[in-house]
Amino acid sequence: MHIGIFSIQPYDIPCFDQANKKFAHQLTYSNNRLCLETVSLAQGFDAVCVFVHDELNRTVLTQVKENNIHLIALRCAGFNNVDIEAANELEINVVRFPRYTPYAVAEHAVGLMLALNRKIHRAYARVKESNFSLNGLLGFDMHGKTVGIIGTGFIGNVTAKILAGFGVKLLAYDIAPDPDIEKLGVQYVSLEELYTQSDIITLHCPLTPDTHHLINKTSLEKMKDGVMLINTSRGAVLDTTATIDGLKSGKIGYLGLDVYEQEGDLFFKDLSDKVIQDDIFERLLTFPNVLVTGHQGFFTHEAMSNIANTTLENISLCTSGCPTDNLVTKQLFTF
Repeated sequence: MHIGIFSIQPYDIPCFDQANKKFAHQLTYSNNRLCLETVSLAQGFDAVCVFVHDELNRTVLTQVKENNIHLIALRCAGFNNVDIEAANELEINVVRFPRYTPYAVAEHAVGLMLALNRKIHRAYARVKESNFSLNGLLGFDMHGKTVGIIGTGFIGNVTAKILAGFGVKLLAYDIAPDPDIEKLGVQYVSLEELYTQSDIITLHCPLTPDTHHLINKTSLEKMKDGVMLINTSRGAVLDTTATIDGLKSGKIGYLGLDVYEQEGDLFFKDLSDKVIQDDIFERLLTFPNVLVTGHQGFFTHEAMSNIANTTLENISLCTSGCPTDNLVTKQLFTF
C-alpha cells in the first residue's frame, strides 16, 4: 500500500519509519497540508494520512475519489476537519486514531493549571533576569477548590483521576456519564451548575455543532469572577472574541490554551521571523494571565509511537477487509 502522509513534521518521520517495519507499506512524506490547493499532490497514492489542520471538505474528497483513493487515515482523535457525510456518499473509508494516550493531554492540562496558578512561566522569566521579587506571583491552594470538567471521555477521565489527588471538589458534564470516575466522588451536574460553581473549568470535549463556541459571552456571564479556563480540546469550543472580553473585564482570571480557533495558519510552524497577521491571537498574547502552548498536549514519546503504530494498523486492517473500531464512516467500503 502506497500511503501519502501529509502535514508531516521532522519528528513524525522516525516514528512512522520504525512502526512501518512491521507493516511494510510504502510511505511518502509531505509537509504540505492536504486541502483544495494541494489535493493534486495526492495523485498516485492508494491512501492518504492526514492531521488536524488538513481540510477534507466535499470538494477535496471528490477529487480524492477521482484519484482512486478510497482510504483516509487520520492520525488524530478528532475528525471535525473531514466531511463525513460526503465521505459516506463517496464511499471513502475514514479511520482515526482515537486517543494519543489520554495521559499526555490530561497531564498537560493539569500542567497549565499549575503554571498559571503559581505563575511559573513568569517566575522563570524573572529569575533569568536576576529578579527574585515575589510581587505579582501570588497563587492559591488547589486543595478545596472546585474544578469543572466538560467532557469525561478518555482524557477527561484521566484528568479527573489526576485532580482527585489535589483534594479538589470535582464536577463534570457529559452526555454520557462515566461510572468509573463517579466512584472518585465526581458529581455530574448541568452545564449551568458547572459554570456557576467552578473555580477552574477544563475542556475535554470534541468539536461538534453542539460544542462549537460552547464557551461564549452567555456562558462566561454565568461563571465566577476570576475563573480559570483551560482548553486542550479544540480551539473552536471557545469563542476567542468573547474570551478576550472576559479577560479585559476580569471575569476570566487565568486562561490556558493549547488550541486556538484559527491555529491552522500558526501552529506547528516556526514563525519567529515573521509578523503574525492574526490580530486576535496577538491580542491574547498581551495578557499576563494567559498561557498559550502550540497544540503540544499530545506530544510525548509514548503518544507519537502510538500514533504511528495505530495509524498504520488501521490502514492494514481496512485494506485486508477487517473491521476496526476506529472506522469513522458508517461501514467499511470495499476497494
